Amino acid sequence: MNAPHQPDPRDRPARLTVGVVGAGRVGPALAAALQLAGHRPVAASGVSDASVRRAAVLLPDVPLVPPAQVLERADLVLLTVPDDALPSLVEGLAETGAVRPGQLIVHTSGRYGTKVLEPALRAGALPLALHPAMTFTGTPVDVQRLAGCSFGVTAPEELRLAAEALVIEMGGEPEWIAEESRPLYHAALALGANHLVTLVAESMDLLRDAGVEAPDRMLGPLLGAALDNALRSGDAALTGPVARGDAGTVAAHVAELRKHAPQTVAGYLAMARATADRALAHGLLKPELAEDLLGVLANGGGVAGEAEGGTR
Repeated sequence: MNAPHQPDPRDRPARLTVGVVGAGRVGPALAAALQLAGHRPVAASGVSDASVRRAAVLLPDVPLVPPAQVLERADLVLLTVPDDALPSLVEGLAETGAVRPGQLIVHTSGRYGTKVLEPALRAGALPLALHPAMTFTGTPVDVQRLAGCSFGVTAPEELRLAAEALVIEMGGEPEWIAEESRPLYHAALALGANHLVTLVAESMDLLRDAGVEAPDRMLGPLLGAALDNALRSGDAALTGPVARGDAGTVAAHVAELRKHAPQTVAGYLAMARATADRALAHGLLKPELAEDLLGVLANGGGVAGEAEGGTR
């Protein structure tokens, strides 16, 4: 028996016209996801060559126009600009009369809640803060990655259902974040995701220097297992010389880093101190071993008992 015909979402009447102000990596992907849910992207703004290319791939046939014209054409406007540019953009759009009463104005900044949209609210707009907790590439794969992605959502009480519906239509899962908690929420994500990229890139550089031909292949299984263990078990997943209290090994690491990659020493020491603190607090690092380890870290990686001019 043939399976029942599933209607193509593009065959349904569009419920909202969608505009994107800031055709960076995020906006076109979200608009493309909304299009799959039956909404209709009608305009985007972007001036760089990269923005033009992204829009052409993710939003073909959608015209690139100035921001004011995006608002003129769209019922739902995605403001997907850098955090520092968002307040002045909102203020400028409101002052020029581009914002319409009843228009949904959505920003995707992790840092801000809906207070940053106050100028648009005064003009009669409906403000939403929908931040996808995802890293974006600016390619079609981003639309697929939205499936199951958590969104940090802040919205007025009367718009919570609308915010939830939009997130679900994009394939995401809404997580409600209080206005005053947005900066802490965003810092947590940056600490985990952005700094992870730096750590992995530095680790690959060091492995290349050590003669490893395929550092990505070596690190992939290791880091995948470490991430899975950390998400499942938290601090109980800590392993390695710091958690074991191997002060001599840590001192040897720092000595090698000083010779081959001195720019990584400060980061190594900072993460080692944080790891030691967490391992101690959770009973993984024995206090009798912690003393020598903490001495090494306090000495900038030098073996405890060493002075600048030599051993004592």
